[in-house]
Amino acid sequence: MPGAFIFVVNNQKMKILTTAILLMLTLIVVPAFSYFSGFALTIEGNVLLVELAMMALAAAGYCFLVSEITKNYSQVDKLWSLLPILYVGYVMWKGDFDPRLVVMCVLTALWGIRLTGNFALKGAYKWKFWEGEEDYRWSILRAKKEFQPGWKWSLFNLFFISLYQNGLILLFTLPAVIAFDQRGKEMYGLDYLAAGLMFFFIVFEMVADWQQWQYQSGKWKAIKQGGELTEDQKRGFLNKGLWALSRHPNYFAEQSIWISFYLFSVAASGQWINWSLTGALLLVLLFQGSADFSEEISAGKYPEYKTYQKMVSKFIPLPKFK
Repeated sequence: MPGAFIFVVNNQKMKILTTAILLMLTLIVVPAFSYFSGFALTIEGNVLLVELAMMALAAAGYCFLVSEITKNYSQVDKLWSLLPILYVGYVMWKGDFDPRLVVMCVLTALWGIRLTGNFALKGAYKWKFWEGEEDYRWSILRAKKEFQPGWKWSLFNLFFISLYQNGLILLFTLPAVIAFDQRGKEMYGLDYLAAGLMFFFIVFEMVADWQQWQYQSGKWKAIKQGGELTEDQKRGFLNKGLWALSRHPNYFAEQSIWISFYLFSVAASGQWINWSLTGALLLVLLFQGSADFSEEISAGKYPEYKTYQKMVSKFIPLPKFK
């Protein structure tokens, strides 16, 4: 789900400004260190990287301005599934439709179109494209006293919601730049493994999201119609299907998709560790914070959720714990 991937920090230990600085450090310093200490790009590759960075900066500026004007802070969420298609598609075009880049772009498009459709089901997109449903977690977060007065929330919006998240979207698509720099090399077994894994996890995420949509839409339909809720619906959260094996199967799949995408850069460069891994690693950290905040809300709303936490794995699908 491209929604509000929220990185929550214990406010008793760290001030909001410090949090923003740390977030920017992970976005700038970590990738820069990885870039200069690892696989070197050609001049052509560096030019492409700058062009992509300018696109990401423009997207961040758009998200910040529109969200501040409309007070709808899900602008990045609306672009989360669309920008990677733009970035990887642009790299493919610049790379003269190299076969490896074509495969990467097709898979990214499948991921993005599917995720956009899922987000649209939740009312995220309107004809006035800056409107639409806002992720409920943003309103909960900005109501916290730590984000008062409003300028503190605006800082958080600038540094994390707009800059950090847009930077992260760019980072986890950068294996395509490595593939661009090494275009002309034939695809081999690792490419096919990466493609197979990425496709599998796209389908896995689709199933997880569909199960969640079926459950939540059924529950809210019954509530609106004043009908009697089933025992499953009274519980308030889904614990069947993939959600019986993982508390966040969609998050697990999303992380796995971009780790699989990274493998294309390994196949192209011949290096198991290269600087384009940074995006996938930071995405894993971000999902950790997002999941923790979502679970904090769920545990406060649903009495059985803490038992569910004890019995079911957080990300990796596993049999229930005793």
